[in-house]
Amino acid sequence: MKIISLNVGLPREVLWHGRSVTTGIYKEPVGGRVALRKLNLDGDRQGDLTVHGGESKAVYCYPAEHYEYWKKELPGRELTVGMFGENFTVRGLLEKDVHLGDRFRVGSAEVVVTQPRLPCYKLGVRFGSDDMVKRFLASGRGGFYLAVTREGEVGAGDQITLSSRDANAVPVPEITRLYVSRRWGTQDLASLQRATQIAALPEDWKHYFRERMRKNSGQ
Repeated sequence: MKIISLNVGLPREVLWHGRSVTTGIYKEPVGGRVALRKLNLDGDRQGDLTVHGGESKAVYCYPAEHYEYWKKELPGRELTVGMFGENFTVRGLLEKDVHLGDRFRVGSAEVVVTQPRLPCYKLGVRFGSDDMVKRFLASGRGGFYLAVTREGEVGAGDQITLSSRDANAVPVPEITRLYVSRRWGTQDLASLQRATQIAALPEDWKHYFRERMRKNSGQ
């Protein structure tokens, strides 16, 4: 498991459907060692801090393996690393093998998995296509976010090592599925009970799941 490309970018203004939009989704690879801090990598910023960024979304990871899938889905489009707005383009770290609360060492930093990515319309802006958001979510290839538990330096080529797994661990794709599902079964509720006990899961996600569980129980 390793970083194959480290990508950063600053917010820019782009024209979308006749209006100006500020977005930080445009990322470019950078070389050398880069400081990873509580809120982001040096040289990286988000456009709309009401929905992007913050400690629970300090780093966005996307598996390099998914690029082959998208090349087939989007023939003729050049897909360079960082195209999906990711900070870490990673190899050997697919969503199905990653759990909420997983802690990793990378470079001299330590990070923890906080949540899946739920794409917003800015992904459509990046690809110049409104339907890209739905296609991305339906693909099951959404990547995941990390919080920084120990600041340090990282760079392309760094190994990513699992240091611990939460006792209530729930796989990232399972959380995405539960978030978008309209109905939950008994096993789903058990998974959600575990997920809401994971410290790394942001409070807004916990509130959403708890409210839906309360309504589901008829209380």
